[in-house]
Amino acid sequence: MRTNHLLTKTLFVALVAVATACGSKSNSQQNDEKSAQTATEENWIQLFNGEDLNDWQVKFTGYELGENFNNTFRVEDGLLRVRYDEWDEWGGQFGHLFYKDEFSHYRLRVEYRFVDDQVAGGPGWAFRNNGLMLHGQPAETMEVDQDFPVSVEVQLLGGDGTDERSTMNVCTPGTNIVLDGVLLEDHCITSDSETYYGDQWVTVEVEVRGGEVWRHFVEGEEVMSYEQPQLDQRDQYYEKLLPEDGNKILSKGTISIQAESHPTDFRKIELLVIEE
Repeated sequence: MRTNHLLTKTLFVALVAVATACGSKSNSQQNDEKSAQTATEENWIQLFNGEDLNDWQVKFTGYELGENFNNTFRVEDGLLRVRYDEWDEWGGQFGHLFYKDEFSHYRLRVEYRFVDDQVAGGPGWAFRNNGLMLHGQPAETMEVDQDFPVSVEVQLLGGDGTDERSTMNVCTPGTNIVLDGVLLEDHCITSDSETYYGDQWVTVEVEVRGGEVWRHFVEGEEVMSYEQPQLDQRDQYYEKLLPEDGNKILSKGTISIQAESHPTDFRKIELLVIEE
């Protein structure tokens, strides 16, 4: 009887251990499933699908909407590429590629790199230079000879091999911003990012909250913030774009990327709508 009692006790302990292990595994699985569900619930919109530019519109200075001058914007090997191999030289034809929809409150995540040589005759400031033009005017409202859409530009820059050259700066074609409570009328304000040399991929993100606070991130680190993006009343397109209610604060708009004379690759352009 004593032997049977010991066997029974041993079996009971073993069953409890197995049950505990199974319970722990179940909890772990539940946590994994919860994390996966959270990731799924973050419904990132792939603005660039890796296959074509069907959801985008092209506009070049001096050309009608829809004309992809010299086949500059293209999709190759799953990348959205800005290329100048079919150009003889730069002639001031700034290009912009507009996504089809407008957005207000969102996070925009982009992976980019600069490659190859700048097209002959390209402006010095445009070396390894591109940009995310946000809260921009609709492509259809741009004039034929207009260089840049009125927008807030999140500027992408690569190093020149010599000087420090931050990326994720802010520039303001036809607009102004408020920084630390002060309305700034400077065209570009630099961020606190490091310089990225060579052809490496860089991951950046912008958190846009309508006409309120905007935040810039490089490789997960915040590098600048500002607020109240607004139309600049000194700009030639101010009256044309000012809404009927006279509110010059920009609370939504288009998203576009640039072609400013230096070859650029994009392998991800994705957006997550956030609560207002």
